[in-house]
Amino acid sequence: MKALTNRQQEILNFILEQIASCGRPPTRAEIAKKMGFRSPNASEDHLRALAKKKAIAIDLGTSRGIRVLPPEGTDPATSSAELAANFASTLANTAANNAMHNMLHLPLVGRVAAGQPILAQEHVQKHLDIPQSLFAQRPDFFLTVRGHSMKDIGMFDGDLLAVKRCSEARNGQVVVARINEDVTVKRFYKRGSMVELHAENPEFAPMQINPERDQFTIEGLAVGLIRSSPLH
Repeated sequence: MKALTNRQQEILNFILEQIASCGRPPTRAEIAKKMGFRSPNASEDHLRALAKKKAIAIDLGTSRGIRVLPPEGTDPATSSAELAANFASTLANTAANNAMHNMLHLPLVGRVAAGQPILAQEHVQKHLDIPQSLFAQRPDFFLTVRGHSMKDIGMFDGDLLAVKRCSEARNGQVVVARINEDVTVKRFYKRGSMVELHAENPEFAPMQINPERDQFTIEGLAVGLIRSSPLH
């Protein structure tokens, strides 16, 4: 079989998909609709080109008279249905492999001991495999939310906060911050030489931080949340 153009390969793949899923090849009209052709005549032209390259055979007298031919070097008795089944299996394996490669294997941090790095091994409870597609920005670790100081933005005790490691933040961003011996999740604001950390719960007053007096470090930015319990 001669090499196919990209469009010809798309049409051949569509034929195989239809045989695998519906048990029959598509009509010229169905090919035209799938490929965005203005009329079935364009489908016919592409089918004839595929037949000339010995990718398919056209059976005259029927709207679905398309048989996919086995590639050179394979059993010439292989049917269109078998070729379609092999194609569907290959697609499924490819999708599974892509999904596996797009998984993030990230540490889940529990309680952080005073004065120790947030990702110290003793803080890591376990690792989680999470689809990367869940997040607009790639996180570096998950942190278990403690308490209800951020409940008004839907962040509850026990939820898993996705965090991207970063040492700086813009006003209004939700950060994971270390203040002296404690680690907290709050909304960050810079007020001149001072820093304010605001909760999202009216029961909690803003935290006033003087970097000249307090040990203050931004550990990361919140980039997503995984609910660990039913909505409150």
